[in-house]
Amino acid sequence: MKQITIVCESRPGVMAEIVTALDTAEVRLESLDAESFGSSGVIILRVDRYDEALQALARTPYRAISEDAMLVQIDDKPGELARIMQRFGEAEINLRSIHIVRRDAGKSIVAISTRRTEEARELVKDVLIS
Repeated sequence: MKQITIVCESRPGVMAEIVTALDTAEVRLESLDAESFGSSGVIILRVDRYDEALQALARTPYRAISEDAMLVQIDDKPGELARIMQRFGEAEINLRSIHIVRRDAGKSIVAISTRRTEEARELVKDVLIS
């Protein structure tokens, strides 16, 4: 799964500008996560038309960073995510991002991104979705 990350100034109207740019390019959002940290914001997008989304965002003042994320499915109970994260720590693989995409029916789907994707896939092959 590919995702797009935007780090920007946290101010009113930023989200409207980004979503409008995607709408103008007829790109549909599949998921959107946004967090504000003081004067900075981080927006993570998953879209139906990845290349078109990057092109649309290139016409805005925002810098879009693309990355591959792998999806894993784990039991939705305390300690399960920690168990997976320990694998990365023991292998000394830094994470670029991690997002809980969905929690439903006792399962969680988590998107994980790292610069060492192939090694990371091997670490989580028992819970890997894509």
